Amino acid sequence: MEFMGDRATLLKTGRFVQRNAVNAADATSSAADSIASTTAHPAMRHPASLGAGPVGPVDHEDANGPTVTAESADAVESAETEERYRRAAADGDTAAMSLLGAALLRRGDLDGAEPHLRGATADGDRAAANNLGVLLHQRGYADEAAAWWRVAAVAGSAAAAHALGRHFRERGDEPAAEYWLRQSAEQGHALGAYALADLLEHRGEKGAERWLRSAAEQGHREAAYRLARALESRAAEETRPAGAAELMLGGGRALPARSGEGGTVGVHGDRSPRDAGHGSASRGGARAAGQSARPADRGDDPDQTSSSATNLVLTTLDEAAQWYRQAAARGHRRAALHLGSILERRGELKEAGRWYLSAAKDGEARAACALAFLLRDAGDEESAAVWWLRAAQDGDGNAANALGALHAARGEPQTAERWYRAALTAGDVNGAYNLGLLCAAQDRIAQAEQWYRQAAYAGHREAANALAVLLLQAGDLVGAEPWFSKAAEAGSVDAAFNLGILYVGRDDDRTALTWYERAASAGHTEAALQVGIALLRDGDELAAERHLRCAAGGGSAEAAFRLATLLDARQPPPGAPALGESLAEKTECEEWYERAAEQGHRRAQVRVGMLAAARGDMTDAARWYREAASAGSRNGAFNLGLLLAREGNEREAALWWTRAARAGHGRAALRLALLAARRGELSEGQRWCARAVELGPAEVAERAARLREALHQELTA
Repeated sequence: MEFMGDRATLLKTGRFVQRNAVNAADATSSAADSIASTTAHPAMRHPASLGAGPVGPVDHEDANGPTVTAESADAVESAETEERYRRAAADGDTAAMSLLGAALLRRGDLDGAEPHLRGATADGDRAAANNLGVLLHQRGYADEAAAWWRVAAVAGSAAAAHALGRHFRERGDEPAAEYWLRQSAEQGHALGAYALADLLEHRGEKGAERWLRSAAEQGHREAAYRLARALESRAAEETRPAGAAELMLGGGRALPARSGEGGTVGVHGDRSPRDAGHGSASRGGARAAGQSARPADRGDDPDQTSSSATNLVLTTLDEAAQWYRQAAARGHRRAALHLGSILERRGELKEAGRWYLSAAKDGEARAACALAFLLRDAGDEESAAVWWLRAAQDGDGNAANALGALHAARGEPQTAERWYRAALTAGDVNGAYNLGLLCAAQDRIAQAEQWYRQAAYAGHREAANALAVLLLQAGDLVGAEPWFSKAAEAGSVDAAFNLGILYVGRDDDRTALTWYERAASAGHTEAALQVGIALLRDGDELAAERHLRCAAGGGSAEAAFRLATLLDARQPPPGAPALGESLAEKTECEEWYERAAEQGHRRAQVRVGMLAAARGDMTDAARWYREAASAGSRNGAFNLGLLLAREGNEREAALWWTRAARAGHGRAALRLALLAARRGELSEGQRWCARAVELGPAEVAERAARLREALHQELTA
């Protein structure tokens, strides 16, 4: 609502400008615009009422006009002051009539306000014309209101131009709406700039961001939020790999992903299709947008181009965070949610938690859920459960899934199932997937298949993969393959890996390698290992090394061992150490052997033991041989026996050689035969000789055969 008059002059002198003063309207017009505002009434305050405001929760800022300023309200607040204005208005003072009419309109006294506003309007007061339009709009006379808004807008009222633009947008006349909103925006009217940005965005035209920024810079809360949204979306677009899809929640940003989607935890064989196991509450791997930079459109140095793109994205995201912060500081709860998410992705968890808490207290369920995840990650599971419960009760499916996973982990499947069903009711398809996981864990295979199928038909890629695994386990290869394909095409890394296994089973190594490469490029450790093995088989050591490093870095013990073997083969044979020469530092290949050994890789443990023995560290060698032997390595048992025998402990050595020989180690059998011969146990020696001849290799078999013949001759002599 616009007010007319110079408050400082009026209150200081107690005198009023006379009605017929030459410059009365002009003198008060600029002062009025500087403190103008539109009255707060239902038809004008609700964004949807004129069709131009953003659609969303009630916490949106009023897009139609600011509230009456305190300064304007004070002008006629006291009964004594109001009486003075009434006397001045009765004497025909235009400014007094305008101010008094505006104050009465603000109070809702339409009958009392109208004659004063009409009187001031008749004298050419543009603020009164604008407020008269507001009054008529409240009474349902939209066309007459528009006529007075036009009068005020033509006279230069930015607020009236804004109201008129919204009127035309409500009527569907977008060209006229754009004209008047642009008039308002170009005069620096925050609400006009915001409404113009909304219209341009609705029409998919350029320029929306400019006007959002203009409104936001003037303190418009909703404009700041929507500008931040636009900037964050741009940053996500700049970092998203070509063709990659992004999981966007909450209208434009990657919030913490829902429980059950993404990170799959499961038990699977090395050569069997992977199924997603029943996991704990997890936000998966979709907190943020893609990470690779957009290709440069100039022929710059690649490293510089990548760095420039990254800096640009950071700058864009930093600016988004600043606008989110401005909106959040003014009570915009969804801005606080998005700001918390950005801060969380940066690792600033304490501040992120404060903004999540602020939004959660204001009723933002997603913020309550995100806060709960932070608390859970910090080890405060009980507090996390409280916030998940609050969010779930407000209809957040993600929180319901998290509660379900929490109770499942506590061994409370019935409670878990109840929350998963609540998540599904809330529209979160992960609820169906998690119900499938829960049923599968309880061996309720038929129900698991039903839930997986429901989620898979809704587009849940991991559910499609899990369904395919169930079908495959039931022997339905024909039914399983399409679901693997659907899941893989939707981006399921596990499904791509499983397809590779299927094609290997059909001896179609080329197609299998294609799927393995696809899974490996998405970070699948075992797929990278399979690609590395295939490349080694084809003789491409450099490419194989690259994939083996990826797999080994991802935790694959087999990949670490194969990488170490590859690097080991490139090393020159060690020469004899010079007198007094210190022990050489561990090579890279030895470090990879050790990494694999520490993960329980038996062949790597044997190799680390051999390297330790070569360095003269018999204690370390014995430790690694013993670990390998205890895990079933026949080579480990044989080598441990050799060490023990050299130390004079033939009794324990014989025990380990016996274990190795029974596991098929020919040299261990020959050692046992020699040991028995020395002890005079000729029949026992013959028996172990026969075993050595059977096991080989050739040189061992030949020696064992000669020893057996000698023992036979001695027995028959």
